[in-house]
Amino acid sequence: MNSLLKFDFTVDKEKKAVHVQREFAAPRDLVWAAWTTPEILDQWWAPKPYKTVTKTMDFRVGGHWFYAMISPENVAHWCRADYQSIDTLESFSGLDAFCDEQGNINNDFPRSLWNNRFTDSGEKTLVNITVQYEKLEDLEQIIAMGFKEGFTMAMENLDQYIESQFKLRHENKTTNKARVCTYLNFDGKTEEAFLFYQSVFKTKFIGKGIQRFGELPADANHPPVADDVKNMVLHVELPITGNHVLMGTDAPKEMGFNLARGNNMHICIEPESRDKAKRLYEALSANGQVNMPLQDIFWGAYYAEFTDQFGINWMINFQNANFINKHND
Repeated sequence: MNSLLKFDFTVDKEKKAVHVQREFAAPRDLVWAAWTTPEILDQWWAPKPYKTVTKTMDFRVGGHWFYAMISPENVAHWCRADYQSIDTLESFSGLDAFCDEQGNINNDFPRSLWNNRFTDSGEKTLVNITVQYEKLEDLEQIIAMGFKEGFTMAMENLDQYIESQFKLRHENKTTNKARVCTYLNFDGKTEEAFLFYQSVFKTKFIGKGIQRFGELPADANHPPVADDVKNMVLHVELPITGNHVLMGTDAPKEMGFNLARGNNMHICIEPESRDKAKRLYEALSANGQVNMPLQDIFWGAYYAEFTDQFGINWMINFQNANFINKHND
């Protein structure tokens, strides 16, 4: 974890509760999205080397999040969180439990009531978390199972995800000038593919060229990048012809991605304004299948991902250049 970000973890045996204060280097609306959007939760919630896979999520009072934590041996540990209260951008609470693959509660493990409160902390966001148990024995059982260590790693995953997935990409786009790109995902063959495209179009990579997961700044407080992932491509941009740009990244299974032919290429539109992003999203996604509705996402974008009625994959990605530049300084 970044040592400048606040992190307090205390166990209150008298009240049978865990109290956590955790700071994140992002605005409140974006941190809120990271905690309430299944596609983003799947990227960071589980401590490595586990990964999270959401089966269903209905984020409303009375709804629930049903997901699995998958071990490196591909063993699924099923969980569900039943939402009890939601005050948008302020707080939400839910009753958490282990369960089976059908969502039936496993009473051999204690349930816990989570209360999460989000507040501004300058340019950062402070999340206050209280995890309440019915009995002291339940609290002690969870602590003995490594709750502090696992939860700490999950928080660090979110820090790393913010930094690794988007910081380098932001360096290549410093204005709000509109552009259209094609975004490609590969299962470890991004470098091979982009060297081929470069040889065809005789152009140069934008910015720092091919950037790899293993080139991320060393930080003893961050969870290490898996050895199998270090040499994979984090981000690359190549202009081809007519001012069109190809972007690419590897989508490693070690980080929870499930890549298949047909979902590995998107037309990525980067409009010059939020209004334009909204209009394009509403028009293009009509009668299609929305994978992620248009919303503020924690890496600083107004973002959507969907397949249109003709089977074409799209991304809408408005990134405020002022936000990008401010947070990259």
